[in-house]
Amino acid sequence: MGIKGLTGLISDEAPDAIKEHDIKTYFGRKVAIDASMSLYQFLIAVRQSDGQQLMSENGETTSHLMGFFYRTLRMIDVGIKPMYVFDGKPPDLKAKVLQGRYGRREEAREEEEEEKDVATEERADQLARRQVKVTKQHNQEVRELLKLMGIPCITAPSEAEAQCAELVKAGKVFAAGSEDMDTLTFGTPILLKHLTFSEAKKMPVHEVNLAKALEGLKMDVDQFTDLCILLGCDYMEQIKGIGPKTALKLLREHDNIEGVLKHIKDSGKKITVPEVWPFEEARAIFKGPDVQKGDDLELKWEAPDIEGLVNFLCGDKGFNEDRIRKGAEKLQKAIGQKQQGRLDNFFTVASTKRKAEPEEDKKKGSNKKKATASKKK
Repeated sequence: MGIKGLTGLISDEAPDAIKEHDIKTYFGRKVAIDASMSLYQFLIAVRQSDGQQLMSENGETTSHLMGFFYRTLRMIDVGIKPMYVFDGKPPDLKAKVLQGRYGRREEAREEEEEEKDVATEERADQLARRQVKVTKQHNQEVRELLKLMGIPCITAPSEAEAQCAELVKAGKVFAAGSEDMDTLTFGTPILLKHLTFSEAKKMPVHEVNLAKALEGLKMDVDQFTDLCILLGCDYMEQIKGIGPKTALKLLREHDNIEGVLKHIKDSGKKITVPEVWPFEEARAIFKGPDVQKGDDLELKWEAPDIEGLVNFLCGDKGFNEDRIRKGAEKLQKAIGQKQQGRLDNFFTVASTKRKAEPEEDKKKGSNKKKATASKKK
């Protein structure tokens, strides 16, 4: 779910914090991608022309494998070095929310049966999204695929977004790739959105800079965390009657959630705070998430197992062998090539060399003059 309304709030209050870039801009960058979010995204988005998920001959879903294989190849093609982070055990606070979502999924199935003949295309799409459930088998298959591709992946102790943020803060990767804005709440300095979208969508990558967001919002990290909780997150429901603009205004005036709640109570405003609203627990999760320290992790990109990929995707899942072999060859070529430096580094080095050349030429010229003078003597 992420943080409700945060993207719009940052766009309005801190427009310099969100920049649009072509995916090729990230040539030479390492990125930690939220695999669990991507898996869900691919199960929804990668479909046949009739709207149904891709299936193998024996009826197994393959949309997630198609998405991971070709979207990863797209990033490799433009020089990005992706790695993936899977969710571990969700915090107890989130587990309750997930149970509620499962209940709504069952309701969605019943609604679809009732509305098959009258549902609009948009309504059908909403119902399909609510029915998607990521299974252990989906996760295991994607991990197997990434291993065969030579792409590093890890399982976080808890939240994948938090682990991605930790890898960025530790300097292991340049940015976190996710559609969930709570990756910012976990403290990633740079968030890349739309990185795993299909090329057909022609969506630029949205780069969100946390430091610039805080500057534009006129908040420190603690206030920003409280803002995200007030907006509504994976661990807390939103307080009805407090939208994004109101939440920002209240926090600027009253510093933190405790101050906001006291103001609501003292002012007698008709805003009802849920009887059970454990914001302190949510705050603790965001400020001290369960992660593996980035310094303890080594990320290694390896050559793909081409025959293993063919056996897995073509033999078991019914993919086209020619296309898989061509994709695997691209992976092998990318791993085999020496990684070029980024252009910004190139120009820095080049300009330094250009400045040095005149001094070297002067010395050469001076030596030539001395040699000529010596011959005359």
